[in-house]
Amino acid sequence: MRKWWKEAVGYQIYPKSFYDANGDGVGDIRGIIEKLDYLQDLGVNLLWLCPVYKSPMDDNGYDVSDYYGIAPEFGTMDDFRELLQEAKERNIKIIMDLVLNHTSDEHPWFQAACQESSPYRDFYIWHPGKPGGKEPNNWGSFFTPSCWEWHEPSQKFYMHIFSKKMPDLNWRHRPMREKLYEMARWWLDLGVDGFRVDAVAHLERQWDLADSSKSGHGPYREDWGKFSNLPKVHEYLREMHEEVFSKYDIVTVGEVGGDAGIDAALNYAGPGSNQLDMVFTFDHCWMNRGWNSYESGWHNRTDLYWLKQTFKKWQTGLYGKAWNPLYWLNHDHPRVMSQYGDPENFPKESGKMLATALMFMWGTPFIYNGEEIGMTNPNYEELSDYKDQSTMEKAQRLLDAGHDPKLVKRYIQTTSRDNSRTPMQWDDGAGGGFGSQTPWIKMNPNYKQVNAKQQILDKDSLYHYYKKLIALRRASHYKDVMVYGDFALFDEFHPNIFAFTRHYQGMTLLVACNFFAETAYLGLGPLALKEEVASNYPDANVYEGTLCLRPYEAVVYELKN
Repeated sequence: MRKWWKEAVGYQIYPKSFYDANGDGVGDIRGIIEKLDYLQDLGVNLLWLCPVYKSPMDDNGYDVSDYYGIAPEFGTMDDFRELLQEAKERNIKIIMDLVLNHTSDEHPWFQAACQESSPYRDFYIWHPGKPGGKEPNNWGSFFTPSCWEWHEPSQKFYMHIFSKKMPDLNWRHRPMREKLYEMARWWLDLGVDGFRVDAVAHLERQWDLADSSKSGHGPYREDWGKFSNLPKVHEYLREMHEEVFSKYDIVTVGEVGGDAGIDAALNYAGPGSNQLDMVFTFDHCWMNRGWNSYESGWHNRTDLYWLKQTFKKWQTGLYGKAWNPLYWLNHDHPRVMSQYGDPENFPKESGKMLATALMFMWGTPFIYNGEEIGMTNPNYEELSDYKDQSTMEKAQRLLDAGHDPKLVKRYIQTTSRDNSRTPMQWDDGAGGGFGSQTPWIKMNPNYKQVNAKQQILDKDSLYHYYKKLIALRRASHYKDVMVYGDFALFDEFHPNIFAFTRHYQGMTLLVACNFFAETAYLGLGPLALKEEVASNYPDANVYEGTLCLRPYEAVVYELKN
């Protein structure tokens, strides 16, 4: 079935780092409004905004203190209404982050819940703990060693699977759920076009709260299975779909981590699930051993075989059953140019190759702000330049354990969530054109070489290549095969080339991407080339049924029937 969101091209905006219109060092809603023409020119027509709700910003807005208010540093509700209207006039739809797992500890609900007699008490998860003042169990948090925090006035612990300032909501409590449904309807009635549902896999807990037996080095266990992808989550989402989502022509995208596979994704977004339209997973994000770089001695190189197998799993496992969102990175991951590209030696070629692979796969693509100009990890020399709480807590734990500070720095440079949160690089002037004041986080030093102004002027730039591919996907002879065609790996075990075909109603495309800096050859076998669709080099080399792909070269051909 055709849907507007299947044919859209998405663009994720991290508001704090996109554009600072009022000169206070923080990106804002008016900054997004001022850059709508840039986004329209690029060709994207679906914007995903990270949280702009009122928040103390312990976790950059994912700690919501008022679901109905806009954070003052981002602007006002009038600014947001203007953004919706200006985007609508450009045929751009907007979805918001919907944070359902937790609130800020400064939210009025939690402030009231600190009183045991309050009707809000059961909005959160409380426990007296074990004898001797010990935590209820040994579960670890994503951010801190323990997912429990002691609340002295109550003489009880509350649960938080993220920051201790982000207490978890109790989804067993129907009155709490009704408050969230009411809030979601309010935003949809205001005019937003859907939601990216944050941490949706974590809405349920194993309520026996039994200790994890998972192995580990410390007292706490990173056992996400205790609060990830449990069966009851689907009951909650079906209820929310029935009472909220089904009433509107919107799109819902769930963030589903925690070892979710194809079956789990189909439970959320498959036929008759009546929960979500599609789900983000993270399987492809660390296929260069970056996450384990501390142990691997920094010998990071794309594991192309497993990257191809991962894409194959999702491309073929969901095709015809559910819809697939595509992305290289988001606000929680390092920059794709630093993960899988070669920004030092082949910035243009590798950036375009990665764009080709993304835009020609099956699903709705989402570009992260700055990806279209090839932004990279900043590689800060000082750990103090990083601002993300989870990054700093991770670094401190490693240092406290006696690890070499140089290795800790390199590990943080590789993995920090701040890698994708540096300010958007608009030009080569002071502050990279982000704003008139020093930004909230240090600008990547390479903004003089990598910026939007330079790329817009250069017709052979990565920006213009993205623009071309977006145009092909949205309105060209190849639109249907790019959006709705099936996916099949070609020469599946080739060590250097990611090649696949897309087929739909008599048209077939061959996509071939060299992921490395060495020339590689792809035999075409029975395939016959009809015409070139896209290429990141000015001329493609085909010799007697063989493609010669230079460093990071990518080509797309329509095949003869």
